Amino acid sequence: MEALIALAVIVVFVAVLMAKSISIVPQAEAAVIERLGRYTRTVSGQLTVLVPFVDRIRAKVDLRERVVSFPPQPVITKDNLTVSIDTVVYFQVTNPQSAVYEINNYIVGVEQLTTTTLRNVVGGMTLEETLTSRDSINGQLRVVLDEATGRWGLRVARVELKSIDPPPSIQESMEKQMKADREKRATILTAEGHRESAIKTAEGDKQSRILAAEGGKQAAILTAEGERQSRILRAQGDRAAKYLEAQGQAKAIEKVFGAIKAGKPTPELLAYQYMQTLPQMAQGDANKVWMIPSDFGDALKGFAKTLGAPGEDGVFRYEPNESAGNEPKPEDDSDEVAEWFETKTDPAVAEAVKAAEAVARKPVDTSLAASPELSKGFDVGALSASPEAEPEQR
Repeated sequence: MEALIALAVIVVFVAVLMAKSISIVPQAEAAVIERLGRYTRTVSGQLTVLVPFVDRIRAKVDLRERVVSFPPQPVITKDNLTVSIDTVVYFQVTNPQSAVYEINNYIVGVEQLTTTTLRNVVGGMTLEETLTSRDSINGQLRVVLDEATGRWGLRVARVELKSIDPPPSIQESMEKQMKADREKRATILTAEGHRESAIKTAEGDKQSRILAAEGGKQAAILTAEGERQSRILRAQGDRAAKYLEAQGQAKAIEKVFGAIKAGKPTPELLAYQYMQTLPQMAQGDANKVWMIPSDFGDALKGFAKTLGAPGEDGVFRYEPNESAGNEPKPEDDSDEVAEWFETKTDPAVAEAVKAAEAVARKPVDTSLAASPELSKGFDVGALSASPEAEPEQR
């Protein structure tokens, strides 16, 4: 029985020795080991064998980057206003031995160092500078903390200001100021909008007036050019009509004169023709009385004796001269006046009319320069300088 008890005690003792001599340190952690109270080594992420009752693990340190948020701290600014600022510090243990032996509690040390540094930095700034210089404050805090905590085996990665809360009275004043600034900007923007609207309206009215004036100008030019062409064409038509009328009268006179010569008129025939003409002479409104001359018969006799010759019966009759059939004919100018009777439209006029019709069918454009047909249709110089129109104008 005593042997069994002794064996059990031995087994328990061996188990305790084994538990004391073997330790597992997980990854991302570091164990600081002391031997007889003196630092010997630092192990991480491995199975560690310790000498029982001689070696011991002083502390285990987390090697991952840590995020520590500190409560709001009252800070006095350069213009004697107290603001409440809370910070967040991102740091990592890089030397576990220094973190264990150089400082008692490195988290408290980082907190106190952050508070004092923040007060020093913000104390040299006004409230407005503090509110608008977060990045500058963060950078200064990180540099000071990283330098001061280096001997503790820490590396400060980032320092962020979570919030900056001024006193309630200052917040109210700031809100009023912000509201006034927003109203000011809204008023300015409204005025700018009215200004731009007025400018655009004036520009549109200006363009409209310019287009209307330009349209009136071009319409007047087209009207004048049309009137000019119309007068030219009417004059040409009148000229051709008068020429044809004169030609017809010449032919009629020639035919009448030939018929008279061929008929060998006697004084009696002339008297008869004269008697038929007298009533036509008396048809005018101003002719009330008409008389036959007393020597009318003698005049006809003298006319017949002068132009005629006595026949076998003693009556004077018209006898044509031998050269009567050889009189020179009027010169034939039909080739010269052939173009007077052309009825086709002048190409320049037709082109101008076609361009004007095309412009009338097109939608109104805001820029005259954007319509080449319009400028082409308004080219008066092209009409005046066309070779077909030149002889007509002369």
